[in-house]
Amino acid sequence: MTSPWSRSTTWTDGELSIAGVPVSTLAARFGTPSYVLDVDDLRSRCRDVVTAAHRAGEQHGIETAVYYASKAFSSTAVLRWAHAEGLRVDVASLGELATALRAEVPGAAIGLHGNNKSEEEIDLALQHGVGRIVIDSIPEIELVAERAAAAGVVAPVMVRVTTGVHAGGHEYIATAHEDQKFGLSLATGAAAEAVEAILQTPQLTLLGLHSHIGSQIFAADGFVESARALFRLRSEIAAASGVLLPELDLGGGFGVAYTPDDDAPDVPALVAELVATVARVAAETGEPAPALSFEPGRSLVGPAMTTLYRVGTVKPVRLEGGGERLYVSVDGGMSDNIRTVLYDATYTAVLASRTADAEAVLSRVVGKHCESGDIVVRDVMLPADIRRGDLLAVPVTGAYGRSLASNYNQLPRPGVVAVGDGEPREIVRRETIDDLLALDVG
Repeated sequence: MTSPWSRSTTWTDGELSIAGVPVSTLAARFGTPSYVLDVDDLRSRCRDVVTAAHRAGEQHGIETAVYYASKAFSSTAVLRWAHAEGLRVDVASLGELATALRAEVPGAAIGLHGNNKSEEEIDLALQHGVGRIVIDSIPEIELVAERAAAAGVVAPVMVRVTTGVHAGGHEYIATAHEDQKFGLSLATGAAAEAVEAILQTPQLTLLGLHSHIGSQIFAADGFVESARALFRLRSEIAAASGVLLPELDLGGGFGVAYTPDDDAPDVPALVAELVATVARVAAETGEPAPALSFEPGRSLVGPAMTTLYRVGTVKPVRLEGGGERLYVSVDGGMSDNIRTVLYDATYTAVLASRTADAEAVLSRVVGKHCESGDIVVRDVMLPADIRRGDLLAVPVTGAYGRSLASNYNQLPRPGVVAVGDGEPREIVRRETIDDLLALDVG
């Protein structure tokens, strides 16, 4: 089992503290709900995976790179910290690209993804010399080539390959099966067709092949099978064209522990294992090993962030067949964490602001939205005396909490508070009602 709490989270006199700051202090200063980021936890996770990849690469003679998948959570401060720890940055929209550029991440250290890239996104990427654009469809080849010609540059590209290998949790986060929007199919020959077209297009230079098999993955098997599939395609391309592609990207999707019952993988060890596997496959084929890249996001920022809520209405509800469940309403909900309703995701929660001697009872943490599906934590044991004004903490909300947040019911989105060296500061400002009304032009 793996602890879901960030590495600097402790209990002091019955109260939860994050990086040395009690949650009552954070709530009083910044309000609730708030996303609280443990900076040392984030940076150490970034550092650990980069170090593991580089050491394994040196051992096996393979060049490695790690990209932070900024779709998990993007802000200028986080991207600066990730890049300072040796990561490059993966972006998938104009906003994510603009954030990376504002964070002063060099263009060469940025990769652009997306299944429906706009001309504006491509142009900005080419203007700043991004290190790679990941081609996601046949029509996109012509589009990127046209924009590159207009800019007077040659665009570095990779081909996203749908390998047929998929892994992870919910259907919507498995991304390598055939019947979905991402990538070019290996089985139907679309990936090979794309490679051939790119090799014949002078405005493009083909760096390699990319695969992403899903999210919340706990074992190496799927990555290994996908790597072998990419390696076979690479060999076929070399035999047909004489071009041995220099790089393979195995994507991300490494799982995290959302509750104490989850047993999350050791991500640095998993990355090192994949580097060793590719080295073995290269030895089997007699071909030079390619450079390798990875794109973790959730496994870096997810466990580093906790959401603080203030408890409001507490209501016992009798269940059919007997028994009772305590409904604990908080001042946020599906607008700040939609993953429970969207993916049937599982979280845990604790009473964070005081000790409680009351027995633990079956509880459900719900939000304040006009939806019966507005559930933050479906089942958790909380003290029977939990009451209005208490602080509730939900861990592992760094990935896709703020990124998927909305203004449903016209709720302002929470701010993001970073805590490092005992000093908290807001790195993403809390929205206000004035912010919401400012967009309404009447």
